[in-house]
Amino acid sequence: MSDPPPPLPKSLALDFCGMHWPSPTVLLSGCVGFAQEYTRVHGFNHRDIGAVCLKGVTVKPTSGNAPKRMVETAGGMLNAIGLQNPGIDKFIEHKLTQLNCDETCFIANICGCSIAEYQTLAQRLEQTPLAALELNISCPNVKERLIIGNDPEMSARVVAACRKVSSKPLITKLSPNQTDIADNARRCLEAGSDAFAVINTVTGMHIDIETQTATLGYNQGGLSGPAIKPIALLKVHEVYQVCKEHQVPIIGQGGICSAEDAIEFIIAGATAVGLGTGLFYDPLLYQSVNRGIASYLQDHHFSSVTELSGCLKLHAQAVNNND
Repeated sequence: MSDPPPPLPKSLALDFCGMHWPSPTVLLSGCVGFAQEYTRVHGFNHRDIGAVCLKGVTVKPTSGNAPKRMVETAGGMLNAIGLQNPGIDKFIEHKLTQLNCDETCFIANICGCSIAEYQTLAQRLEQTPLAALELNISCPNVKERLIIGNDPEMSARVVAACRKVSSKPLITKLSPNQTDIADNARRCLEAGSDAFAVINTVTGMHIDIETQTATLGYNQGGLSGPAIKPIALLKVHEVYQVCKEHQVPIIGQGGICSAEDAIEFIIAGATAVGLGTGLFYDPLLYQSVNRGIASYLQDHHFSSVTELSGCLKLHAQAVNNND
């Protein structure tokens, strides 16, 4: 029988909207399903992750988009799954009951086609043991949700509606496919958002040149993986400018495949880091990311991951030229 893994350094621990997380690593929605299968991966240790964001759930069951639904690209992948899920009733009855919410912070990802649907989902989940709600207002694979996430007014109305019926922390998942992500964050913050997940996937397309047709059945999809990391870093930094005064936490995500990637996001202003596409080739990626962050904190004399967050130094001349 192998020895249990050593405990994580205390420097990695943080508080996120009142939740105590032993590390800043979060497993992202859509990449670990409803968690039952993923947590059976050999070597998985729930005590080493901060939280798990579950696959998106809607009011009614949905079979998702027509195939083809995934395609590999240079530096990443495009997906157009279309939020396939069993609906809120079966989620509560069959999926949620299989999770041990005492050992891991599980976060529900809720998706609606209207403000009323988001509010219904938030209300249905209020009495469950889930730790928080992630408001997925920015999925690029379903037209109605893409419209909501790119409109600051609609985004804020979704947050406000959910805030009326839920006492759980609300984490708003922001889209990079909009004109001003900082303005959207500001509006959502005023409406009652407790935190942000930055960013969702970037809208893209792939074409089969032999048939001259779009490869994905939905024609377009969400690009994830290392290719979007520079975009995600900038968006995290922009949202951080809105959040820092109010100490609102951010889950930075988009192309994180190493500890170095994660550290960049934290320096840019992220409180925690989300791992998604990288899990497909390394299901235990969070372990090396945690080790790397801990080593960096020690080597650079930071007492905690929170102390590192947002310490980015900008070039004064560039900042002044942007004024």
